[in-house]
Amino acid sequence: MKLNLLPLKEHDYDEVLCGWWKTWRWTPPPKNFLPENGIGGYMVYDEELPVVAGFLYNTNSGVAWADWIISNFDYKNKYNRKVAIGLLLLALEEKATKLNKKFMYALVKNKSLINIYKEHGYEEASSYTTELIKKL
Repeated sequence: MKLNLLPLKEHDYDEVLCGWWKTWRWTPPPKNFLPENGIGGYMVYDEELPVVAGFLYNTNSGVAWADWIISNFDYKNKYNRKVAIGLLLLALEEKATKLNKKFMYALVKNKSLINIYKEHGYEEASSYTTELIKKL
């Protein structure tokens, strides 16, 4: 396993992400709903195969919001997927820190993803869905 992290590219939305969202039975968000018109995040690759991607919303407060974490449904190596999600979270946190944010926020429903967030120091802020927060 050789994981690589790259900023999202203009073509990733149409060529990769929309397909992933549909495979997971999600409705893809409109491109202009996403940070920086769909390029405000990162993609993690195993060699050249895209594994997971996510976005960072910059707010006018001390909070950055990690959202739209999505993975390649056909990538079946659960351990590598978990490591890739962790790498993605670290990259989003680093970007938030550079933006002088003091907290990371996420609203998550998927139990496996919630557990990965918690393993990276996030704490539950609510049980409505699962709000997670981390002081940077």
